[in-house]
Amino acid sequence: MAKQKVAMLTAGGLAPCLSSAVGGLIQRYSDVAPDAEIIAYRSGYQGVLLGDRIEITPEMRERAHLLHRYGGSPIGNSRVKLTNVADCVKRGLVKEGENPLRVAAERLASDGVTILHTIGGDDTNTTAADLAAYLGANGYELTVVGLPKTVDNDVVPIRQSLGAWTAAEVGAHFFDHVSNEQSAAPRTLVIHEVMGRHCGWLTAATAKAYIDSTCNNEYVEGLMMNTQMKNIDGLYLPEMAFDLEAEAERLHKIMDSCGFVTLFVSEGAGLESIVAEREAAGETVKRDAFGHVKLDTINVGSWFQTHFAPRLNAERSMVQKSGYYARSAPANGDDLRLIQGMVDLAVESALNGVSGVTGHDEDQNGKLRTIEFHRIKGGKHFDLSTKWFGEVMDFIGQPFRPA
Repeated sequence: MAKQKVAMLTAGGLAPCLSSAVGGLIQRYSDVAPDAEIIAYRSGYQGVLLGDRIEITPEMRERAHLLHRYGGSPIGNSRVKLTNVADCVKRGLVKEGENPLRVAAERLASDGVTILHTIGGDDTNTTAADLAAYLGANGYELTVVGLPKTVDNDVVPIRQSLGAWTAAEVGAHFFDHVSNEQSAAPRTLVIHEVMGRHCGWLTAATAKAYIDSTCNNEYVEGLMMNTQMKNIDGLYLPEMAFDLEAEAERLHKIMDSCGFVTLFVSEGAGLESIVAEREAAGETVKRDAFGHVKLDTINVGSWFQTHFAPRLNAERSMVQKSGYYARSAPANGDDLRLIQGMVDLAVESALNGVSGVTGHDEDQNGKLRTIEFHRIKGGKHFDLSTKWFGEVMDFIGQPFRPA
């Protein structure tokens, strides 16, 4: 087998798998293809465009196992979309009149890269497929194998994306502490905003993890530190519809009964209505390089606070966001095992010249395989008929219906 030159990059938002995936790839190549040269492009596709790279030295290989202990990305991320020419020019990544896809492809060719690993969501990996296609059409063979990263767990047709399990567990731990704010003042409304633009999986899974971790707690009943204080009173996802007034009436009764109300809200819940409301009022809604609404400028949790707090006669209300805390965590045990399986397959596929994205294919009975790029899509919705979600909603005692 000819000597390979392997490049890797991480892109998009953070997830609790990036550091471990990078470390895992370095370790695996060191084991099965020790002669392969490895580089990493710094800050995702930005690094490719600028030729900003890190040479993986023998010392780095020896210590790569340490990366499993940390969150974040050891090689940096960015939200650069190669097909958004105007944005790339604005950032100074390419010159006016240049095609970013061509610049990136030519950079990979000039660097002698034969294998590219992309660790990211659907945009990151389908862009990598475009690069491979461009190079192939110009006589340069590049094998691209991606690993699916997103805390939203919303990549089609992948059953479980890397980092999502950890984000749910860490988000639950975050809120276990925040829930104690219910004891700080009478008639308190606490809203836990969880990441999830189009998909409510993470919010639902965080709620499940929170319930699982607190349901067997022992309390001194009769005091405020009790079962009710650790309850979730309402959960709202992008896939769910709800009647604001009916929910407010239901929650008002809970507030009157115990003096506090707790809500879990996906950052994409009711997003379309909120955006339409703001645009109708003449406001320009900001969007990122991928055309996605910048959720931190919308602040869905604040919308819920504004609409529910007065209806519940809340004397104190607050929105707490677990997103950055959860997505920056190191991978937990379940994700580490998932990462190892996908990394091993990614390296095997790459060395055999098979391109695609590794994952458990929902259309093939959950088989772990290298999935064809053309089948990779984003925006997978959470299935509200999932058994464990029904159990969560029964535990909360909240009626719900699909949007």
